[in-house]
Order: sequence, then structure tokens, then C-alpha cells
Amino acid sequence: MPNAYNDGVRLAYERFGPSDAETVVFVEGIGYGRWMWRWQRRAVEDAYDTIVWDNRGTGDSGEPEGPYTMAQMADDLGAVLDDAGVDAAHVVGASMGGMIAQQFALADDRVRSLTLMCTSPGGPEEEPIPEETLERMYGVPDDLDERETIRYKMAPAMTDAFQRDNPGLVERIVDWRLASDASEQARQWQGAAVEAFDVHDRLGEIRVPALVLHGTADRVVPVENGELLATGLPDAELVRLDGAPHLLFIERADDVNDHLTEFLADV
Repeated sequence: MPNAYNDGVRLAYERFGPSDAETVVFVEGIGYGRWMWRWQRRAVEDAYDTIVWDNRGTGDSGEPEGPYTMAQMADDLGAVLDDAGVDAAHVVGASMGGMIAQQFALADDRVRSLTLMCTSPGGPEEEPIPEETLERMYGVPDDLDERETIRYKMAPAMTDAFQRDNPGLVERIVDWRLASDASEQARQWQGAAVEAFDVHDRLGEIRVPALVLHGTADRVVPVENGELLATGLPDAELVRLDGAPHLLFIERADDVNDHLTEFLADV
């Protein structure tokens, strides 16, 4: 596995697909490793040079002292593209990864397009995480083991029906998360970057084509934030996936992949 370096921080990444094709790079959400993009990666890797990587503090990447900033993590993305020799890329980000993608687009002219899922521009108009979701994420009962804790905290990001009907997949996701999640300390350091993020008054500077995908049933980042993004970006298409949750790229992977591949083909 290749490694890029940004200011001494090791950044692990994987590359798939034809080397002479346009590049698509995926940026994951807070605490999650690059496994979360397995469905989208497989949907595009036959036609595109495809890069998935671990944010600082996550998976196979290094865990430097924090707290982290969004600018640092956007620089990490730049270092990965530098190491891979990429001079232009379609950037796909979800949740915190969507924030990193926005920050990167403001700082680096290599972005050909943005796909922003279940994310927000931050700022005073941002719709906050619902209180009941925060209670679920941070009020974990003391008697739960490690696997039960992950399932408990992840519950608001999925629909109840999906969890009920796909127990095997949910358990595999728990396995992947146990193997690659950020430590609790690194998650807090990433969370500091999320809390400080605010580019709402700079969205007009991002002039590349953008696809904004958001589930109407997102209990983590409410859909109003996707609407805010699409309104502020000069060249954005908003797709609301009816009834989709925060982890729409997993639960509604087929729908997401259809929209993503169509958008990339049209850019």
C-alpha cells in the first residue's frame, strides 16, 4: 500500500482502475476508514483511476497530536494526490469528508468536480445535529461491549428497517469499524475540525460542477444543510433521496451510484 506524507504525517491510500483515466478520489467521514467507499469505489473503478485513503488518525494512516483543522486535512488530500501524481481529480466526500472536499476546492485548483453527500458548509445558518442524535452518540450505556457500543452509536445514521433487515451486513460493518476506526482521541481531534468548519460565505468561490446528495431522513446532518450547500454553490445540482439516512452511500448505494456515475459522465 502506498503512503503519502504531509508535514511528517503518514497517509495510507489505495488505487484502483486504469491509470490513464480521469481520477476520482473519495474522502470519508469522521472516524471512518476507507472501507466506507467500497460500494462507490466498485461502481467507478472500471472507468476511472480511483483513490481511497484514510484521514489522519484513521485506519492505516498516522495519528499525530491534535486537535486537527479542516485545512490540515485538506492539505492531507493534496499530499495524497501529489504522491499519486494526480494533476486533476473529481472529489467525492461524505459528512466530514464533504467538508474536507469543500476546503480543498477553495485551496487547490486540481478539483474538476465535487460530489458532496450528507454534509454541510457550516456557519450560522447550519442546521445542527438533533439533540436526540447527540444523546445517542455520546450517552452510551456503560454496560455495552465494544461491538454493542458501535452499533448503539451508529443507529441514528441508518434506518431502523435497514438494521432489522440486514443483520449480516451490519455485523460486517462493525467488523470493518473495529479494524479501522479512529481512536476516541483522534475522533475528538477530527470533531474539533468539524465544529470549527465554516465556509458558508465562500461557497460562491467554488465554481466547479457539484452534485449534492442528501437523504431526507438524515438524523445526523439534517437535509436543510444539503439545501444550504446547493443554494450557495454556483453550479450545483441537489438530489434529495427520499427516506435515505446519513449513511446513504451504504443503505442506498444503488441510487447513490446511479447519480454519481451519471454526474461524472456528464462533467
